[in-house]
Formats: sequence, C-alpha cells, structure tokens
Amino acid sequence: MSGLPGAGTSPGLGEASDLKFPLGAKFREPLTEARFQRLFGDAEQAPELLAEPRSSRLCRRWRRLASACSGPGAWRLLRARLPPLRWLPHYRWRAWLLGDAVAGVTVGIVHVPQGMAFALLTSVPPVFGLYTSFFPVLIYTLLGTGRHLSTGTFAVLSLMTGSAVERLVPEPLGGNLSGIEREQLDAQRVGSAAALAFGSGALMLGMFALQLGVLSTFLSEPVVKALTSGAALHVLVSQLPSLLGLPLPRQIGCFSLFKTLAAVLTALPRSSPAELTISALSLALLVPVKELNVRFRDKLPTPIPGEIVMVLLASVLCFTSSLDTRYNVQIVGLLPGGFPQPHLPDLAELPRILADSLPIALVTFAVSASLASIYADKYSYTIDSNQELLAHGISNLISSLFSCFPNSATLATTSLLVDAGGNTQLAGLFSCIVVLSVLLWLGPFFYYLPKAVLACINISSMRQMFFQMQELPQLWRISRMDFAVWMVTWVAVVILSVDLGLAVGVVFSMMTVVCRTQRVQCLALGLAEGTELYRPLEESHKLLKVPGLCILRYPTPLYFGTRGQFRRILEWHLGLGEGRKETPKLDGPPDAVAEPVRVVVLDCSGITFADAAGAREVVQLARRCRDAGIHLLLAQCNASVLRTLTQAGLLDRVTPEQLFVSVQDAAAHALERLEPTGPKTCTVWV
Repeated sequence: MSGLPGAGTSPGLGEASDLKFPLGAKFREPLTEARFQRLFGDAEQAPELLAEPRSSRLCRRWRRLASACSGPGAWRLLRARLPPLRWLPHYRWRAWLLGDAVAGVTVGIVHVPQGMAFALLTSVPPVFGLYTSFFPVLIYTLLGTGRHLSTGTFAVLSLMTGSAVERLVPEPLGGNLSGIEREQLDAQRVGSAAALAFGSGALMLGMFALQLGVLSTFLSEPVVKALTSGAALHVLVSQLPSLLGLPLPRQIGCFSLFKTLAAVLTALPRSSPAELTISALSLALLVPVKELNVRFRDKLPTPIPGEIVMVLLASVLCFTSSLDTRYNVQIVGLLPGGFPQPHLPDLAELPRILADSLPIALVTFAVSASLASIYADKYSYTIDSNQELLAHGISNLISSLFSCFPNSATLATTSLLVDAGGNTQLAGLFSCIVVLSVLLWLGPFFYYLPKAVLACINISSMRQMFFQMQELPQLWRISRMDFAVWMVTWVAVVILSVDLGLAVGVVFSMMTVVCRTQRVQCLALGLAEGTELYRPLEESHKLLKVPGLCILRYPTPLYFGTRGQFRRILEWHLGLGEGRKETPKLDGPPDAVAEPVRVVVLDCSGITFADAAGAREVVQLARRCRDAGIHLLLAQCNASVLRTLTQAGLLDRVTPEQLFVSVQDAAAHALERLEPTGPKTCTVWV
C-alpha cells in the first residue's frame, strides 16, 4: 500500500526490493514496466517493449505450417476438418442411437412438406426443395460441429432468394404461359437460384480461408432476431395470394410488403372459395398442433407431425374430390424421381448475383452460428466458427451443382430435433433417408397436394419467429440500446426489404457501439483508506484525494473517434489551455481539481487498443504536461497499446521510469515525488 495513514514505517529499500518472493513480503518498491521486464520478462526483450520483428513472426508461422505437413500434423488437420473423426469413436451407441434415429426420422418427415413449401417461396418447383433438404443435410453431417443443428431449407433465405430470382428472371407481363414456356421459365429460375447458392458458398469459403469466423459477432442477437421476425411478416404476406387462390405476380424491392397487401385487397373479390376453404382448414389443423407440441413437449415421446398429416389428408381429399379439375385448385403435380444431373451453374450469372449472394452468405452464417452456439452452451460442448464457415460454404457450393437453392440451419427443425431426442450429427443421416425415400419412391403420392397447403405450412412454420417479439419487454428492461437496435432493424426489414433491413440493422448496431465509446466518463480515482484500492471519487466521499495528485482512468479505446474527447477531458482535469473553462465538469466531487496538479497518473487499463491518432494524442499530452510542469505517469498499459505508443514516439517525451505496471505502483512513486523531504513512502503493499 502506498502512503496509507497508519501504515507504519516502511522497510528499507533493500528489504523492499527483494522481488524473488514478492508474495512473501508486505512491502516492495514500485515496479516500472522496464524493471518488471528485467525481473519477470524474457531476457532478450527490450525495455522499450518494441514490436516483435516481422521476420520472427513469419518464421514462427512457417514452422507451424511445416509441422502440419508431418504425419501427426496431417492427422490433426484431418480431424479438425472432419469432425466425425473426433466424435464418432466416442459415440455412445446404446444411449444415443435410438434418440438420433427417432429425431432424424421426425425431422425428415417435416423436411418433406416444408422443403416443397419453401421451394415455392423461392419461386422454383417443389421438387427442388426436396433436393435442398437432402444434399446440404448430408454434407453438414460430415463437416459441421453443431451436434444439435438441423440444416436445410430456411424461410428467410428462401424469401431472400425468391426476391432475387424474381428480379433476375421476371415473369412475362401477360402471365399466360404455355407448358413449354413455363418449363423454360422454371429452368431459368432454378439456374439463378443455384447460382446464388454457388456464390454464397464461394463467399463463405473465402471467409473461411481468411479465418473470418469472427464476423458473426457483427450480427448481434437483436439484429438476427429482428431480421427473422421481420422476414416472417414478409413470408406471411407473400403467401396470401396462394392462400386465397389469386394468381398475382410477386412484388419485389422496397415496400414490397405493402404493394402485396394492396394487390391482394384489390383482387380479393376474385379469390377462389375452394382454395380459401382448404387454407382455413389447413391452418385450423396446423396451428393447434404446433401449440400442442410446444406446451406438451416434455410429455410427448415425439412431436406430432402435423405437416405430414395435413399433406396426406389434403392430397387424399383433392384426389377423391377432383378439386384440381372441378375448382381449378393449384396442385404440386408430378415430382420427378431420382436426382438431377450435376452441372456447374452458369458462371456468367455470378457478377449479377454477387450483391445478392453476400447478404445471403451473412444471414446463413449468422443464423447457423448463433443457433449452434445456443445449443453448444446448453449441452456443454464447443463449436468452431471457422469450421462452420467451411461446412456451410461447401454445403452450398456442392449442393448448387444439384440445382439446390441457398440453405442454412433452421430454427423450427433444430428445435424439433432437440425435442425429439437428437444427440449428434448422426440424426442428419436418418433425416436424409426419409427424404431419399420420397425422391426415389414416394414422390407420386404428392401429385394432388394443393399448393395452398404448402402456403399454410410456410405460415405455420413462422410461429417461433413471430413469438420472438415477446422478448421485447425484457430487452427494454435490460438494455434500451439493444431494444432500439431491435426496433430499427425490424422496421427497416418490414418497410424496405430483408436485404436492406439487414444492412440498416448492422450499420445502426455498429453506430451504437461507436456512440457508446463517445459517451464514456473519465473517472478521477481516490484511495480507499486502509486499503491499497483506488476507486472512482464519485462512489464515496470517504476516498482520499492527495493534493497535487490526479489519478485518472480512461475506460474506452483511444482512436481517431475519441481523441478529441480524450483531449478535452484531460485539459479540464489538468487545467491545460482553455479546456477547463469551456468544458463542464464530468465527474468527481466539487474540489476534485481545486489544487494545482503536479503529478498525474493515467490509468490505461481501460484502453484496450490505440490507433496512430490516439497514440499521437498521448504524445502531445506528454509534451504539454512537461511544458506545464506536470509529471505524467502511465499505468497498466497493455502490450499492444504500449507498443503503439512507443512507436509513436512516446519515449521521446517521457522516460521508461514513468511507465508503471499498476496504479498502486504509479501512485507510490507520485507520493514520493510530491513529498521528497518527507518519510519514504515509495513502497507498495502486496
């Protein structure tokens, strides 16, 4: 403890400077950064803490790459890139196999109608939704690290892809197409959707190569939840024409939600009573079943497959009543058996779809990584965000060769997988078996399935996204700023579009972070009597304020955006220039700066990083303090900040003896400087 009243006489400097066993002594000398490095750092490390030479960093990186080329290194790399090599040898067959099988079959049963429904949302024929429910699931099982993650068709991505496809391949204005013209239009749209999957997959692989898994943090939880909630409203409105049997063209671009509503209201007298009845009956079955599955999830051995029951009932009803011929009800038609021939998407389309592929790639990774993290935390295992980039990138890239559209993890089927007892990625294989059986043998049974039922499945699958709005009151209580981010993103998604809403949400979220760094308070610290602790003076009037000594903590990064605020705050506290007259007082008691400041200790523990502009501001502060006769001491600079300050020329203004490892050490040195003729107080209690 430095200079504490009643601390007693300090030991001699020889006793205090014995740092071989610092925890065994009560007092020691203050430690500067240079002295600390001499005592505890590497012998060859310079006292000035200069940056590590680039050549040594390159050599170390080269050695790591060379070690990966050895036999053990190659095996470690293979295990890292193929997660089944890690978890399959430890698979508990008796305990987990039944749960994975039941969960996989349950999810596969849901994938069949949901895949066909989301294919219509993507503006491609229903069978391509089945392809997208098979190939990506199989690939993620081999490459993904999320044990409880279910991938496949996702409503938000289908909506984004459908909007891009409608813009790239618009339907002719007349709308009356022959069978051949309709097939040609569908083929072009399938090609565009596959090109979007190829582009988004390539972008994610590029992000993996650059190890940009950290980018998922820029899509915060409020942004992702607001995006999915707003997109759910778009899905609901976009399915209204199918629910009512109205052959309306799809609206795209900004304000598409309101354009669709206006078109539906205008054409409402022309709605089909038969399809309206089918839609009402389908929703009357699907919505209660969803509620039962949620409320009795702990009591049901497996969730009730309401979607497949509805599909079977509607298909039988349409077949027996000839609704397609008598009332012109739109049906799915023939589902081609087997798989399409693999072919590379038209690369000439890539420049046109690049702007659409980027938000699709970001949403894919953000939703998948956030879902994987939620269940990894719940079940105590870890995921690799960069490996997730690789898994989803390869999944989209390879599946695009089989005419699949963009895919990702899905909220509804992931929750269903967990509720049904899934334990590992092996459940994905059982899901693929169910979809494969439909593609090979059971496809003809869905010939008479009304498309209105698929629209109802789309709407009912949005339940979880709509109910995310129930979290808003709690979010308001926890953080008003996150509430504002949620609302701004949601309003932008609803009014503009999903793509633009995502951009607005990310930009607004980042702006709130910048604004928070602009509104921090520089805290004046005082000594808690009888301890070695320095706390903000505003917390208590019992804290000691030594005349002539000012201890300041700046708790935010020091960069070009905060350098002006940093300068004004320090000018006010230290009485430099005109800052004290112009700037109102920020914190501390009324007499916090009443005495002329002779020594200032700047606690840099809250400065997590500093750029060139911020570092030059500190150098200018050191110069101004020296000219004003104020002794500047810096404490608790992390290695990165200290390296930046050193390279900016700080040691031309201060000596290494003015850089301390802690506030206590700097304050002990300051007290000795303020009382050079008094008793030696240059000791720190440990």
